[in-house]
Amino acid sequence: MNDQNRRMLSEARFHHPESVAKASAFRKVRDEWGSDRLLIVAADHAARGVIEVGDVPGAMGDRYDLLDRLTTALAVPGVDGVLGSPDVIEDLLLLGALDDKIVFGSMNRGGLANATFEYDDRFTGYSAASVATSRLDGGKMLLRINLEDPAPADTLSACSRAITELALERKVAMVEPFMSRRVDGRAVSDLSTAAIIRSMSIAAALGATSVYTWLKVPVVDDMVPVAEATTLPVVLLGGARTDRPDEMFERWQRALALPSVRGLVVGRNLLYPKDDDVVTAVKTAASLL
Repeated sequence: MNDQNRRMLSEARFHHPESVAKASAFRKVRDEWGSDRLLIVAADHAARGVIEVGDVPGAMGDRYDLLDRLTTALAVPGVDGVLGSPDVIEDLLLLGALDDKIVFGSMNRGGLANATFEYDDRFTGYSAASVATSRLDGGKMLLRINLEDPAPADTLSACSRAITELALERKVAMVEPFMSRRVDGRAVSDLSTAAIIRSMSIAAALGATSVYTWLKVPVVDDMVPVAEATTLPVVLLGGARTDRPDEMFERWQRALALPSVRGLVVGRNLLYPKDDDVVTAVKTAASLL
């Protein structure tokens, strides 16, 4: 992010907000996925108030640094696209970084991290209509199911509507489901194989049709029953940054060998690797595909 790009973003945001719509209208879009396995860089964490990475409290709070890392990652051969909240996607549009890329818009970020209302995952970002008018490829939604909390009932209903509306626009609904509960007041996802399969079963049945639904799931030790729990396309999430990247890449590689697993949707482990070498981390992930 050199001084020229910083000034351009600032000037466009203040004087020429219409330039975002122009950049979206003239963006070169992909006609098809292009491969059997996709690598999507995720950048919607900050919208839910998650700006820490590992032991660095405000790492994702520096927008220009984040954009620098994103544009660096997107320029690496083998990276297919990005997942982000509207503000991030619009910055990337203005920077011209999304030509020929697959773009997913993040839809529900209302369940702010560590809030008393965290399980109320309201839709505060993209809608199905704005995904379509912005010429994006799909929308992503978080679905955390706590059987002891009433708030997820509204999220289930909202996700169902969004999946149906996206399908009417022929756009992918990428659903990230978890069984979850509070431990010492904090929302904690159950990463057992049985819990992941249960959440996938619930998510896959949402909406009036599942023809455009993908499931975004974590990587566990035994991915075979997870992959066999659905006929829908499955993509793998990266999760919190690990200090053991070699083990992480090995787990990803094993999971990617399964037929229904269609790619990686990873954020912090590629954008903020432990050694801070974004290019090498992204190249390694791309090589797994």
